[in-house]
Amino acid sequence: MAGFVASIGIEVHAELSTRSKMFCRCPVGFGGEPNTRVCPICLGLPGALPVPNRAAVEMVIRTALALSCEISTESNFQRKNYFYPDLPKGYQISQYTHPIGHDGFLEIPTRSRGTKKIQIRRVHLEEDTGKLMHLPSGESGVDYNRAGVPLMEIVTEFPPDIEDAEQAKEYLVQLRQILVYLGVCDGKMEEGSLRCEPNISIRREGSSSYGTKTELKNLASFRSVQLGVTSEISRQTALIESRQTVAQETRGWNEEKEASYVMRTKETENDYRYFPDPDLAPLSIEDRRIEEIRGSLPELPLAKERRYRGELGLSAYDAGVLVADRRWAAFFDEAVASGGDPKSICNLMMSDFAKLLHEAGLNPEESQVRPKALVEVASLVKEGTISGKIAKELLSDMFKTGKMAAELVEEKGATQISDRDALAKVVGEVLGANPEVVERYGAGQLSVKGFLVGQVMHATRGRANPRMVQELVQEELDN
Repeated sequence: MAGFVASIGIEVHAELSTRSKMFCRCPVGFGGEPNTRVCPICLGLPGALPVPNRAAVEMVIRTALALSCEISTESNFQRKNYFYPDLPKGYQISQYTHPIGHDGFLEIPTRSRGTKKIQIRRVHLEEDTGKLMHLPSGESGVDYNRAGVPLMEIVTEFPPDIEDAEQAKEYLVQLRQILVYLGVCDGKMEEGSLRCEPNISIRREGSSSYGTKTELKNLASFRSVQLGVTSEISRQTALIESRQTVAQETRGWNEEKEASYVMRTKETENDYRYFPDPDLAPLSIEDRRIEEIRGSLPELPLAKERRYRGELGLSAYDAGVLVADRRWAAFFDEAVASGGDPKSICNLMMSDFAKLLHEAGLNPEESQVRPKALVEVASLVKEGTISGKIAKELLSDMFKTGKMAAELVEEKGATQISDRDALAKVVGEVLGANPEVVERYGAGQLSVKGFLVGQVMHATRGRANPRMVQELVQEELDN
């Protein structure tokens, strides 16, 4: 894109993890029989009055604080008017002039291993729309189960800080992690719980005037965001270079063709005719409650990753893998707090334990192996009581039975053999049984030493101290 600069603003819609909808008590859930979780309020029937969901309001405050936003102690709901089949009232209850959160930022990692601040304009609360269902017969229907679900919108500042597709994807990755850590959204993009709408424009290098922006609607994966932004930058560049005009419009994204298509000419804010909802009183948020919520915030992903690397000495890769899943990081934190060596615990989790969880289709919280049990395995290996091979076998048994490592070691008699005289005897027997291999070593074929070490380990059923076996075999061969 030589000669052009991209500017990318992002709107993210996150369905909040409440039990009921925003303005009624209909339950929230994914899927199910269409139009079974509805009532006169979320269907917009005459005479039905909305009542705000307190839990949803506090989830938005929680998110806004995590994004370093200012909190509006006085806020209100407004009607955003537009007519579309999935909007049963003919308007959407949203926030416009006084969002709950404003003027915040989110830090994202950069290629140079630094960070970049992405300024956030607003974090506000609204209700979700229904869902259009296009049937194989060619007919269409509307499922209003989703209509009225609490929806949080997070909007980046203008002028935008995001300049390319990689930064756009990283912003969404970091934001999703924060929402999951906070427990305000499950982050299941494949189920529509988190949707991203980038607004892309380009301008010539050196120009202070921003180009016409287009919006990509409802992107539901990190891949779609990266591909969609890249595609739209290329499309706009080609238009400008061929002296055509970029139209302000909303565009859909075709994942299979990896191309966008026109949906409609993009509305301006005036087209929505915002005005205060007469059925809802203004929100008053107490400073005391704001501070209580601030005090309940967990350690956020980027801060946790920095701590893992700085205080615990983990590599950037290991820290990133652990932090990527909140439950994984919580398991690791509990193990370290129980006295586990960070690197040893990390190695166990990311190898044998991860494999067992994957094969069983479980997450760490559902496993019978608890953090303290993993600490015990790591300690037994470090003390030389068991070998790494025995640790692998023990972990598998612990996973099946829920027993602790020390108990299984006693049952199986699986302690590591570190008696030098006992091992020297086994080494002598192995070398005596393989004279031709010893001769090949003496002839310069040094690689056969590995075979002999393996035979000693086999003879002791993996219980021999590997380092000691290496030393004894070498001594015997040298003699």
